[in-house]
Amino acid sequence: MTLSPDRPADVSGLLGRRAAERPEAEALRFAGVRRTWSELDERVDRLAAALRAEGVGPGDRVAVLDLNHPSCLEMTLACARIGAANAVVNFRLAPPEIVYVLNDAGAVLLLVGPEFAQAAEALRDTVPTLRRLVRVGGEADEYEAWLAAHEPAAGPAEVDPDACFVQLYTSGTTGFPKGVMLTHRAMLTHSTNVAESFRVRPDAVVQVAMPLFHVGGTSYALVALHAGARMVMLRTPDPAVVVEQLESERITHTFLVPALLAAIAQVPGVAERDFSALEVLSYGASPMPLPVMRACLPLFPGRMHQVYGMTEACGVVTALGPADHEDPAVTHRLVSAGTPIHGVEIEVRDPATGAPVPTGQPGEIRVRTGQLMAGYWRQPEATAAAITSDGWLRSGDGGHLDADGYVYVTDRVKDMIVSGGENVYPAEIERVLAEYPGIADVAVIGVPDERWGEVPRAIVVPAQDAAGAALDEQAVLAHCREHLASYKCPAGVDVVSELPRNPTGKILKKELRAPFWAGRDRRTV
Repeated sequence: MTLSPDRPADVSGLLGRRAAERPEAEALRFAGVRRTWSELDERVDRLAAALRAEGVGPGDRVAVLDLNHPSCLEMTLACARIGAANAVVNFRLAPPEIVYVLNDAGAVLLLVGPEFAQAAEALRDTVPTLRRLVRVGGEADEYEAWLAAHEPAAGPAEVDPDACFVQLYTSGTTGFPKGVMLTHRAMLTHSTNVAESFRVRPDAVVQVAMPLFHVGGTSYALVALHAGARMVMLRTPDPAVVVEQLESERITHTFLVPALLAAIAQVPGVAERDFSALEVLSYGASPMPLPVMRACLPLFPGRMHQVYGMTEACGVVTALGPADHEDPAVTHRLVSAGTPIHGVEIEVRDPATGAPVPTGQPGEIRVRTGQLMAGYWRQPEATAAAITSDGWLRSGDGGHLDADGYVYVTDRVKDMIVSGGENVYPAEIERVLAEYPGIADVAVIGVPDERWGEVPRAIVVPAQDAAGAALDEQAVLAHCREHLASYKCPAGVDVVSELPRNPTGKILKKELRAPFWAGRDRRTV
C-alpha cells in the first residue's frame, strides 16, 4: 500500500479521523453498552495515558487474556497510539502454554477477564517481565477506574507505519506458537483490500463473533474501524445468540467458522428468521463439510463467501463468492478457495525447488501482498524461511491453481502423503469420508507401508446415531473406492471417540501419526 497524504499512516490516526468526522455516530455495541466514535477515541486516549504512566513505550508488549471484550480492542488501539504492541493470548491454551506466550512476548502488563483471573494470579510469578495485572469486568473490575484516573493523552506518538502494534500467535500444531508481528501498514492494507472486496461501507453493521486472539476477530474488527462501520461484538460465539443478533441488529457482514455454522443450522426456528439485512456471510479457517454447506445455502442464499487466509497475511487472501456457491454449472468450485482478493497475488511453486509448477499441478501456495507480517517475533530464521527474498510468503499449504485462476487448497505440505511416488492429499479423502452417513469427524494420515513407503489411513469418529453399532470398515472403504482413485483409498479405518485438537480446533495429526511411526523415520512426524 502506498500511503497517501489524505490516508492515515497508522491505525491510531484512522481512529482519530473517524472520531473527527463522525463523533456522535455509533462505533461499537457490546452486551448492552454502546459507544460513539468520540467516546471510543477518548477511552483509547485515556488508556494510552495509563500505559505511559506504567512505563509502557515503543517496542514494549502488553497482553490480554480474556473472552471477547471491548477492552481488548481498546488496548490494541492504545498500543497503536504509543508505539507498543498488544499480544492477544489464546484463552483456550493450557496454563503452561499461556506462560510460554507471555514470556515469549515479554509482556509487561496483562489485562485479564474474570474467568481467567485466578489462573493469571497463579502464573504471575512465572513471568518475570510482568509488572502489572489489571482485572477487566465482573465484580472485581479494575479497568474502568484505571482509565478514569488518567486524563486523555496529549496526542499520538510518532509511529512508524511498519511497526508492529498487534501480535497474534500461530496455533502451534507442530511446536511452540510463534508471535506474528502485524504492522500498521499491513493491517491497513488488509482492511482496504477486504473492505473493497466485500463492500464494507460506513453504513455497514459488522458482527465480530470470533475470538480476538484470532485474525478472524481482531482483523475483522479493524476492517469495521477502517470502513467507519458500526461493530457489534459478542463475548462468545453462541449459535443462538449469533442467529438472534443477525436478525435483531440487522447485521450486514459477519465472519463465522464452519463448526459454528453447523450449530447455527440446528438452531430451532432458524429457517424462519429474517436475515434480509445480511449482505456477506464469510466463512473459513477450516474446511466446510459439504453436508453443512447444503444446510446453510438455503438459509443464506446469495450471501455466502468462502475465505482462505492466514495470520501471517493479516487474514483473508482469497474468496469464493455466492455465484460460485450456487451455479450448478460450476459445482466443482465448491471445494476451491476462490480467487485472490483485491491486492493479493497467488502462485503455486514446487516446495523443494521454489520453481513455479504448471497449471493444475500440485505444489506449495505462495502469497505476495502488502498485507504480509513484519515477521515472527524474535525468530529471524523462521521469518527468513517463511518469506522469500522477493517478497513471497510460503504458506505451508499444498494446492493448485486451475485454468480460471481458482485456488484449491489440498492440505498442509507437511501432511501430504507420498505413496508409491504419488502425492496424496488427506483433505481430498477427508471430504469423501465426511459424506459417509455414519461418520461425524475424520482425519486421514500417512502410515508406513513396506511396499509403497506410506499409505493413507482414516481415523474416524462415529456419528451419534451410529454410536450403538460399530462402523462397517468394509462399507466405508467401498464408499471411498466409489469416489477416489485406488491409490488414494485408505488402507484401513480406525474408530475413536474424538480426535486430538489444539486450542484453536485444528486436528493434531502429528499425535495421530506418532504411534504408527514409532521407531521409524518420517519427514513430518
